[in-house]
Amino acid sequence: MDSNSSPSNTIPVVSTLASPLESPPPPALNADADSSSSSARKPITLWPGMYHSPVTDALWEARASIFEELYDPEKDGLPQTEFLTRTPSQSRTTILYRFSSDYSLREQYRDLWNDVRIGKLVEELDALAGFITVKHCSDDDSTTRPLLLVTASVDRIVLKKPISVEVDLKMVGSVIWVGRSSMDIQLEVTQSNEDSVALTANFIFVARDSKTGKASQVNRLCPETELEKFLFEKSEARNKLRRTKRGGDRRELENAEVNRLKTLLAEGRIFSDMPALADRDSILLRDTRLENALICHPQQRNMHGRIFGGFLMHRAFELAFSTAYAFAGLVPCFLEVDHVDFLRPVVIGDFLRMKSCVLYTEVENPEQPLIYVEVVAHVTRPEMRSSEVSNTFYFTFTVRPEAKAIKNGFRIRNVVPATKEEARRVLARMDAEVLKRVDDQESMPQ
Repeated sequence: MDSNSSPSNTIPVVSTLASPLESPPPPALNADADSSSSSARKPITLWPGMYHSPVTDALWEARASIFEELYDPEKDGLPQTEFLTRTPSQSRTTILYRFSSDYSLREQYRDLWNDVRIGKLVEELDALAGFITVKHCSDDDSTTRPLLLVTASVDRIVLKKPISVEVDLKMVGSVIWVGRSSMDIQLEVTQSNEDSVALTANFIFVARDSKTGKASQVNRLCPETELEKFLFEKSEARNKLRRTKRGGDRRELENAEVNRLKTLLAEGRIFSDMPALADRDSILLRDTRLENALICHPQQRNMHGRIFGGFLMHRAFELAFSTAYAFAGLVPCFLEVDHVDFLRPVVIGDFLRMKSCVLYTEVENPEQPLIYVEVVAHVTRPEMRSSEVSNTFYFTFTVRPEAKAIKNGFRIRNVVPATKEEARRVLARMDAEVLKRVDDQESMPQ
């Protein structure tokens, strides 16, 4: 992705905490202060709830100044009928973290190892992707009602190298593909002392009519450069492949799975029937589980009144990290988030339960053993005795090299399922990993 952005598309972020080295700015005393100031009251529909971070603050401030008229809650306009053709450069937006000069900003993002907190970064990738979709879908007409834009899925987030909190960080994104009502947004993270990309992510957003809730058409996309055309075609092929998979012959797949299921369940049955004879280098999948729960409050809402998707991803990451930590006995190192589908919206008042487990491990490479963690988010309604899956997240971790060096004889255990349902989940994840690696090889430049 071409990371060059015009100054108007670059959004610097600042700390939302007062620096201990500086005096806080005085409060605004004039209630009739200039409305162009950052302290001016914005329409409630432009607020990000109370779940703030430096990036969400900066994005919502920019969105308010650009789209204030379009989001006037008193207007009940007609749906958009005239669709524009936009280029990727028109939606391209850059977030600039000045870590090297802003002490307080660094402290909001620093983890235990002086790197950037990945859960917080993942959360803000979603916020930036949402901002970019609004820019692409705007028709610059205050008489039409705005679209409801929601995260449909996260195609993939890959960490290619550690991200230091001491060095300025840049997050760049744009729309790279558009269907009738869906958009693919690609984001890249780089640091000022590196030429190569440190993290990549792809988000799929869908547009709904804000009044009827039905799928709504969005502005067209016209790639201009060779790279933009390549990304468009690659995304188009990926979407076609995903539709083909949905329509595949399930019966043939089930017949092919029978022998694999038997093999996978063999060790689990020994754990259940003859535990004294079970492999001491293995552990049952159910014994790797962790769980947490929360009530979704208004402070975590987005502008549409639903729970901010980035908040859910952040919480899922923290649980996955903890699961990998408790399993390995050493500090994990995040590698990637695989495809995530947002199956149902999470709204204010929902009782959300997140359940995690280690699905399986790969230990063939002792320098980089892999730990595959699944986190399933359930929306639970005790008064209705119901529970529905809203999201399933798949994280891949390894172990930090410096942590591994301090533990002689370190070994990651194998994880074995004990039920057919567990075995099917493991096989589905293994197959997804194989397909992903094939796709990565095919995508590499010749």
